[in-house]
Amino acid sequence: MDFDNILDKVIDFATVYGIKVIGAILIWIIGSWFIKKIMKGMKKVMSKRDYDESLQKFLLNLTSWILKILLIITLLGTLGVPTTSFAAVIAAAGLAIGLALQGSLANFAGGVLIMIFKPIKIGDLIEAQGELGVVKEIEIFTTKLTGLSNREIIIPNGALSNGNIINYTTEGTRRVDLTFGVGYDSDIKKTKDVLMNVLKSHPLVLKNPEPTVNVSALADSSVNFAVRPWCKGEDYWTVYFDVTEQTKEALDAAGIEIPYPHQVEIKKQG
Repeated sequence: MDFDNILDKVIDFATVYGIKVIGAILIWIIGSWFIKKIMKGMKKVMSKRDYDESLQKFLLNLTSWILKILLIITLLGTLGVPTTSFAAVIAAAGLAIGLALQGSLANFAGGVLIMIFKPIKIGDLIEAQGELGVVKEIEIFTTKLTGLSNREIIIPNGALSNGNIINYTTEGTRRVDLTFGVGYDSDIKKTKDVLMNVLKSHPLVLKNPEPTVNVSALADSSVNFAVRPWCKGEDYWTVYFDVTEQTKEALDAAGIEIPYPHQVEIKKQG
């Protein structure tokens, strides 16, 4: 094989593949530039809409990888590499991974929905999935609560986003529902005045909405009063326990009986 023949083959190869290589390089440069622009635009939009920081990072990384994979497939096609089988392998691998991580993907989707629609936020007192606690951390796959007895509660985001959520913090105030029973011989008006004085004298009970005291039931051994003070969400348990204790003291001081079961001893006659 002489030198001229080799030179001709090199020229033919460079003519055929040189243009493809140059085109691939241009596609890589332009594609990378577009990916950076898209990432920058996404970050700007999510920052304006106050997306959670962890969600921003995850979505940006996920989008970046997807766009880069598409760019690589485009480059391979430009160089003449068959991409049909390559895409089929990626699709099959994606399906297998998706089936294996079905539960995790559901939790991920739930986490994204929670972060986007924000039914809860850190610091909220919520009741969900049979648990009551303060939201400590919202992650991609799980949400962590601190229970009232300082327990850490971890709830999968899939279940959390698809179930009922009671948020006690959103409105800013809470109503404390208490019931007290007094004897049938007690004066109703006097009892209501005593109960109302307890509520109005407590510094954490709100004046607006105004607390209420009403007869709620005529029970077997007591007249029951529904006592309904309002307070800030974070003061709920303080008001609950204080009002309960102070009501007992106030009723005792006013001579109003709180009925309780009595055991009657029957003596046998000999």
